[in-house]
Amino acid sequence: MKSAYELAMERLEQSDPSATSSLSAEQKAKLAEIDQLYQGKLAEREIFLQQKLEEALAGRNRSEAEQIRAQIASERARLEEEREDEKNRVREA
Repeated sequence: MKSAYELAMERLEQSDPSATSSLSAEQKAKLAEIDQLYQGKLAEREIFLQQKLEEALAGRNRSEAEQIRAQIASERARLEEEREDEKNRVREA
C-alpha cells in the first residue's frame, strides 16, 4: 500500500514529468546565483523604501506612509515574480 505522499508524487509526475527531473550542478549553481542576486535587489529596495517610510512617519504623513507600505509590498511581489521567471528559464534549459 502506497502512502499519500507517494500517490501525490506519482500524480505530479504524470501531470508534469519535468517537475521531478534532477538538475545539473551548473543549473543548481545558476539557481543559487539568481537567488543571491534577487535577495540583494530586494534588500536594496526595502532599505531605500524603509528610510522613506520612516521619514513619512516622522513627519506624521499617514497617507504617504501607507503609499510607501503598498510600494514595498508591490516591489517585493514584482521581484519575487522576476526571480521565479528567471529560475524557471534555467530549469527548462
